[in-house]
Amino acid sequence: MAKLAKQNQADVQSIKWIKPLSFVALWMFTLVTAIGVVFSSFQSRIATDELESLRREASSLEVTSGQYLLEKSSWAAYSRVEKMAHTTLKMNVPSPDKTVLVYRQ
Repeated sequence: MAKLAKQNQADVQSIKWIKPLSFVALWMFTLVTAIGVVFSSFQSRIATDELESLRREASSLEVTSGQYLLEKSSWAAYSRVEKMAHTTLKMNVPSPDKTVLVYRQ
């Protein structure tokens, strides 16, 4: 009986250490989880900021692309090409008697 009482007393002593130890472990787990949430939130904000920056850049590039397309179409306009052919290259429209039509058979 005395042996059983000593064993119960040893069990009580080990239980006294388990409660504070489990409390500290749970507290540490909560602290680590909170730090993880803060870090995850910070990373999310950085990624969102980068995404918005890339969207602004894409919008700017779309505007520039539209401007280049407009400039390209104005440089390739028929009237401009004809004017450049006359002035720079000294080209003239051939007379009708020097024009040869080729028909496909």
